[in-house]
This record gives sequence, C-alpha cells and structure tokens, in this order.
Amino acid sequence: MISLRHFCPRDAEAVRGALYPDRTADEAAAMIAAWNTCVYQGRYFETFAVLRDDAIVGQVSLYELSRSVVSAGVEITSAQRGKGFASEALSRLLKYASDRKYRLVLDQVRTDNPASIRLHEKLGFESDGYVYRNRRDHAIFLYIKPL
Repeated sequence: MISLRHFCPRDAEAVRGALYPDRTADEAAAMIAAWNTCVYQGRYFETFAVLRDDAIVGQVSLYELSRSVVSAGVEITSAQRGKGFASEALSRLLKYASDRKYRLVLDQVRTDNPASIRLHEKLGFESDGYVYRNRRDHAIFLYIKPL
C-alpha cells in the first residue's frame, strides 16, 4: 500500500538520494520549490511523492496538454520496482486527474521501455502501435486513455 502527497522542503535529501543522486540537496530543494508552484512552461503541472511506510519510493506527475487532456508520468526508484507501486500510484493519479475534470490522458512511452509499455496496457491505455519521435529524438509510442 502506497500513499501520495506533495513534496515538502524536508524531502530534499530524500529526493536527492532516491531520485536525483547527481543533484545536491540545495538543487533538490529548488526542484521541490519549483514543483510546488504547480506550473511548468506556463501550464498546470503537479507532482507527488509516492510513499511506502513514509519513505519516498518514487514520484508521479500530471502535466496539462489542454483543458481536457493531461499527460501522466511515474517514476519508481530502481530498488523498489516490480512491487506494484507504479501501477497503484498511476491508478491513483488517474483518479485525481478525473476529479480535476480532465477527460483524456495522453502519454509518451519509449519503445525501449517494456515495463512502462506493460504498465500502460495493464491500466487500459491504448496505442496505435505507430513509432513516433519525441523532441529528444527517442522512439516512442503514444498511449491514450479516457478518464
């Protein structure tokens, strides 16, 4: 069983250690402050800590693409993968997005990430199977799910 909550300043060292080991604690604190503005590139963006027994095991986020469409992301620390945390966290996040009146989730999933492909398909996302290229020129599938 996991829980979700917003990150807070006291999480800086845990964020650095669990999610961004290449960052300093001050950089992690700045990231948390930016996340808590709930805005990224002028659009709604919200991120949550994924907690297991009060320890951060990952993060999930929503990014607004339009008034009714959002993108959802999940990242679980490598030591905690394979325990169902991503599925549970993303399911909760999708319910939260629906409660905020979003109607569709559109996610980019790298073609070389079979775990994420399985996760999206398990949660009822659909893909046309076509390989697209994202801004970083990675091969991706687009997955969609009505809320």
